[in-house]
Amino acid sequence: MEKKERDFLTLEELRKIQGFQTKIERLRIVNDLFVFSCYTGIAYCDIMNLNEDNLVLAIDGKHWISTKRQKTKNSFKLPLMGPALSIVKRYHYHPKRGTDKLFPKISNQKLNSYLKEIADSCHINKHITFYMARHTFATTITLSNGVPIETVSKILGHSELATTQIYARVLDKKISEDMSDLETKLDSKFSDSDADKRKFGNRDF
Repeated sequence: MEKKERDFLTLEELRKIQGFQTKIERLRIVNDLFVFSCYTGIAYCDIMNLNEDNLVLAIDGKHWISTKRQKTKNSFKLPLMGPALSIVKRYHYHPKRGTDKLFPKISNQKLNSYLKEIADSCHINKHITFYMARHTFATTITLSNGVPIETVSKILGHSELATTQIYARVLDKKISEDMSDLETKLDSKFSDSDADKRKFGNRDF
């Protein structure tokens, strides 16, 4: 069976989305929700269900999200990175935020429609949907930066590791970085070997 490719934002495209500025409130809200998902991997329905009880202070002194996936009922926990935590704080006293909810309520249909406006403004030639944020978290934010696939699977609330492997593509940039690191290590090892030969007169031991 041929696996379907999951589209995602590159780091440069994500930077454009994060830097998006507008005076239109509906677009600001949608942009914030999308960026929050890019840094947490939390799906639309689960973000809409997040409430103050899901925001906990963990033993490491950091704020975590602790909840269950609506789709699978699997529990998941994750610490909030800087951009995601800033967005949560931004909506703490927002007038459109529901009772005890972390974010304003918005339909998935409207959200995806507004995302198209944002993508056009940022000159991103991709059909962006909210679910792409989850793909971006799995690929661009975590796996391509060396986070183990087992950790990503746990954060995404997957029941099986095979589900997470859909996202485990290897980017050209990551291949380049890994091979460059390998080359540096090999150069160092061969340099040490040459030094030993000079020291011991190329004798075999």
